[in-house]
Amino acid sequence: MTNHLSSETSPYLLQHSGNPVDWYPWGEQALDLARTQNKPILLSIGYSACHWCHVMAHESFENTEVAAVMNEHFINIKVDREERPDIDQIYQTAHYIMNHRSGGWPLTMFLTPEQKPYFGGTYFPLQPRYGLPGFLELLPRVAEAYYTRSKDIEKQGRVLLTLMNQTLPDNQRSSTEQFSAALLTQAIQHLEEQFDPVYGGFGQAPKFLHPAELTFCLHQYFKAQNTKALQMTVFTLEKMATGGIYDQLGGGFYRYSTDGYWCIPHFEKMLYDNGPLLHLYTTAWLATNNPLFKQIVSDTAQWVIREMQSDRSDEGGYYSTLDADSEHEEGKYYVWDRDEIAQVLTAEEFAVIAPYYGLSQAPNFEQKLWNLVITTDLVEIAQRLDITLDQALRTLLSGRTKLQAIRARRVRPGRDEKILVSWNGLMIKGMAHAGRIFGQVAWIQSAQRAADFIRTMLWKNNRLLATYKDGKAHLNAYLDDYVFLLDGLLELMQTEFRIDDLEFSTALAEVLLEQFEDRQNGGFYFTSHDHEQLIHRPKPVYDNAMASGNGMVAIVLQRLGLLLSEPRYLQAAERTIRLFYPMMSTQLNGYCSLLTAMDETLFPPVMIILRGHSDEMVIWQYTIQRQFPQMFVLTFSSELINLPPSLSKAVSTEAAVDSVRAWVCTVAGCMPEITNLQDLLQICKVQGRISNLL
Repeated sequence: MTNHLSSETSPYLLQHSGNPVDWYPWGEQALDLARTQNKPILLSIGYSACHWCHVMAHESFENTEVAAVMNEHFINIKVDREERPDIDQIYQTAHYIMNHRSGGWPLTMFLTPEQKPYFGGTYFPLQPRYGLPGFLELLPRVAEAYYTRSKDIEKQGRVLLTLMNQTLPDNQRSSTEQFSAALLTQAIQHLEEQFDPVYGGFGQAPKFLHPAELTFCLHQYFKAQNTKALQMTVFTLEKMATGGIYDQLGGGFYRYSTDGYWCIPHFEKMLYDNGPLLHLYTTAWLATNNPLFKQIVSDTAQWVIREMQSDRSDEGGYYSTLDADSEHEEGKYYVWDRDEIAQVLTAEEFAVIAPYYGLSQAPNFEQKLWNLVITTDLVEIAQRLDITLDQALRTLLSGRTKLQAIRARRVRPGRDEKILVSWNGLMIKGMAHAGRIFGQVAWIQSAQRAADFIRTMLWKNNRLLATYKDGKAHLNAYLDDYVFLLDGLLELMQTEFRIDDLEFSTALAEVLLEQFEDRQNGGFYFTSHDHEQLIHRPKPVYDNAMASGNGMVAIVLQRLGLLLSEPRYLQAAERTIRLFYPMMSTQLNGYCSLLTAMDETLFPPVMIILRGHSDEMVIWQYTIQRQFPQMFVLTFSSELINLPPSLSKAVSTEAAVDSVRAWVCTVAGCMPEITNLQDLLQICKVQGRISNLL
């Protein structure tokens, strides 16, 4: 049996196309049926790599008895939260208001035909357990409530919408006061209070990666020499890199740690985590020169190209996720039996591998298996075995290679091969930044391939589409798609300037102003002005797994405004910060990206323009970005004469030059050209001091 999902491209929806449940995708057909038949809607939101989504599917949605009850009482709608984050945001907010706790996936919401929720939760077991009602007995009761308590439900719906609208910022309180740099210091102090000094990270189990907070900390170190911010970041990144949250054999980070010490993860691998972490570990290496961070970047970038990027000649985008499960068991692909390892390694290899990856300790996964965690320093192992560190390293690498080969023969987790613009923007930025700093041309080319693919296949009629799979691009793009892609393009332009990237960036910025900005009150909506009308239209500002759309739009418009000397972009960014400033001033938690935007309003980035022959210019670029990673550096070949007007006013466009020339540009304008690297470094140092004194 197939239902109405069989023609969809989302792997998550297709997973349910053979269910006995009469699923519909979100759309007018299903919504109209609910209205004409006066039936409540059962809305189920999840994604393809979600472990508990799989559990609920196997228990309930594949069960003919459950399906019969669902089909009798409800219009059943399936939504992929990665394709429709607009719908997911609305009903996650509704869940929080109704249940006074955060939601998650699967999200199970019961709606009126007018799309207003009246009951909901996340995972429901088939039979009562975990303190939750059984799904089969719950369904008829929820359906009956729709008919017998219609007045109460209608009243609840009005109250709920009022409360949801109150989550929007009050434009009447939009700030006219001067922004205070003291908030930046207070934010670091607030993070210190949440910081785990034993295991790193923020908060308790389950422990998430918090890339926005860590990025803000590094930003404050480079801009204001806040050493505590650096210490928190470096300690956390080291603990994550040596823990089970990181795939010690294959590279890449899992979604979160189920415990407080990064040991046992939820084994999904998400593109949106690994893109920012690539950028973060690269920047942390600039601050510390820690070889561990360089290795993490290298292994993760190789994993991205090997497993997460399409190798088809007509594609090039990055795939979305790797599943947590294989063969219906979470983590089965990644965890090990110690005896299996002992059988495939030599005695010498096992003597190094066992203590290094924690196999000498008690099993850490379900009391019988091991998720690999670095528990002993290799120097200590070499001393115990009376071998040199070089011998220990060679033995470790030979053992790792054997384990990688064994694991490669296992049944792999499923891969969601839809290409999402927003998540691709995050990975484009991470790969471009890592490729530039570590001189890896393949990583840069990987980022360029993804950017070119999006421009070719998902930019139609001067608008972005959100997702692509199996030759089909569709769905109106969201705020995150525009801002994360624009952020990635700005990073790419610093790596290798291409006029197409600048023109694409400008086009994206114009759509942001035209279709997403609230010109009257400030800030940007998550959906465009011509988007499908839903029951609520949020302006996202809190950083979650990804930085907030409004924080990032303020950052990218300021940087592009500086690059192009475009006051409209700068003004839109400032309006956004002013709208949220009263909220940010009274509650610092969750505003790190917006705080970074405010920081760059107070202390605008310095832009360095280099022009000359490639070999020498690469040395200049590398030297500047090692010492001043907060500065925006653009390079142009000596032959390039068609610079953007905003740059050509400041930069000499004479015929080819024999040496490198540099221009230092601030909001006040560009200084005269510089032809000596040491002079340039000295000016950069002075400009950095000036910013800190402002």
